[in-house]
Amino acid sequence: MKIGFIGYSGNINADPVLGISEYVYEIGKNLALSQHTVFSGGRDGVMDIVSKAVKENGGKCIGVLPWENEGNEYLDYTIKTGLDFSMRSYILVKSVDAVISVGGEIGTAIEILAAYAEKKPVILMRNTGGWTDKVVLTLIENKYLDNRKMVEIYQAYNIEEMNDILRKLGAEK
Repeated sequence: MKIGFIGYSGNINADPVLGISEYVYEIGKNLALSQHTVFSGGRDGVMDIVSKAVKENGGKCIGVLPWENEGNEYLDYTIKTGLDFSMRSYILVKSVDAVISVGGEIGTAIEILAAYAEKKPVILMRNTGGWTDKVVLTLIENKYLDNRKMVEIYQAYNIEEMNDILRKLGAEK
């Protein structure tokens, strides 16, 4: 499957990214070993860490970049959108089968909403902070962002639960 990976940008050696860096690396490693292609914003923060994990474990990682940014050193392919951060997020979401969210600020919130609007399942990796945990407070029936119930928003508390959800989504394709 093509998986969008979203979450905190910023310095990988400072919180909040530093506090979840090992977890993010394990997620990326797992996605690579499960032969998923990972799409991300391609820059710093969790995007850098997941790209490194994917690359070091034989997977493929594609960066959907804002403006004309170069992206991190671990990307296999880059898409220089020429667009700002929020607009490039729509290209990322349109390009994937599902989205995994870890922490994140307003850009992550935009990507979660965009994924839902495009009927792309979202897996919220719980207890990672930011909008990944905040959005849960708004869910209808603990799994939808609005009354149209267009696509399920899943919650995973560990990598094993994430894998179970991805297997279920892959079987539904």
